[in-house]
Amino acid sequence: MARAESHLAVSEVAAGSAHLTKGMENWQRACALASAVVLGLTLVAASSAEEQTLTVLYNFKGSPDGSTPVAGLVRDAAGNLYGTTNVGGNNNGTVFEVTSQGTEKILHTFKGNPDGSQPWAGLVQDAAGNLYGTTAYGGAFNFGTVFKVTKAGKERVLYSFRGAPDGATPFAGLIRDSAGNLYGTTLHGGSGSCNGGGAQGCGTVFMLSAGGTETVLYSFAGGTDGERPAAGLVRDSAGNLYGTTVEGGGTNCSDPFVNGCGTVFMISNAGSETILHSFTGNPTDGEGPFSSLIIGANGNLYGTTMMGGAYTYGTVFELTITGTETVLHSFGAGSDGKSPAAGLIQDRRGNLYSTTEVGGGTGCAGNGCGTVFRLTKTGKETVLVAFPDTSGGSIPFAGLIPDTAGNLYGTTSNGGTSGGPGIVFKLTP
Repeated sequence: MARAESHLAVSEVAAGSAHLTKGMENWQRACALASAVVLGLTLVAASSAEEQTLTVLYNFKGSPDGSTPVAGLVRDAAGNLYGTTNVGGNNNGTVFEVTSQGTEKILHTFKGNPDGSQPWAGLVQDAAGNLYGTTAYGGAFNFGTVFKVTKAGKERVLYSFRGAPDGATPFAGLIRDSAGNLYGTTLHGGSGSCNGGGAQGCGTVFMLSAGGTETVLYSFAGGTDGERPAAGLVRDSAGNLYGTTVEGGGTNCSDPFVNGCGTVFMISNAGSETILHSFTGNPTDGEGPFSSLIIGANGNLYGTTMMGGAYTYGTVFELTITGTETVLHSFGAGSDGKSPAAGLIQDRRGNLYSTTEVGGGTGCAGNGCGTVFRLTKTGKETVLVAFPDTSGGSIPFAGLIPDTAGNLYGTTSNGGTSGGPGIVFKLTP
């Protein structure tokens, strides 16, 4: 398939990492091709085994509004949605609120240095309604930040990353414990010997205390260890942290152009690391996990890979805590979705839901404009929505959040009624 360049400078993030470059090629191509969309606030999903109603809650307009939401959402008790846009504002990105009625408000416009720039990840909210997140760039040293935004829109940079041996370029979002400590990953930095993306190091896992003290909990070494964690973390009841790296791992990776096919790792509450799985990228395994994990009701880990599997367009996998992996689904056959960049959510029945950034039909110059899918615990997949390039949004890079009624909410990085800077949507079963 033909490759195209994105209107975003994602190569800065991907520099020095073949996996990040390969993993984002479909999104880059589709972003460039999916700028033409038409009016219409509500549509019935096409190519679906069961009828779903997709409602566009908000169409981004581009600067000075937000543009290109590549991150997911959080939702408060009143039904308001909060998220980030990667660009827009003054081209450094925004934090926004969208009410349940579809009214948007920009809570913060990033300014670059010493403020943050380019938030790729979503937000986490505390009991008071304060929002916490990361920016990949900006801050005092231009290696990214951790920030806080109040409900009233007052922003404060909690920490500016310094580069190796500190972390650099936090691509993922945060999780928060009951004491108010924040945990996350950085794509670069640390004490490893990897180079690329304007920063040394193979990436880190870090903690930021409620008082603003940062601790690097683990520095990845590359090679048989993990390398370049692009996703956030999940924490179990014992305080252990689980995550993924897009590169690194065992030497049996089938892709000769990358430094390993990626890993699933655990960091114990004492700071020691265990590689639970090294991906191989062959037809029976995934490659390049770009998203966060979830801990299922059965205690197993679930996630996605952007590549690998039977058709080379990614997988959904299940992994026991002892490291036994099962590929539940391989993407790419027929009108199925392709290249899932987002993590999963699970309902009470054990069904898994997420998005694929491309695939699902012939829109977006034949590449498909992305899907929303459901996967049963036995591996049966249903495409709930196939985004067309002539209606609503396209290229969903982020995952979904549910409400108590079973509705799903998300963003697309492209599409909408204002020339293609993305939407916030609601999917009603």
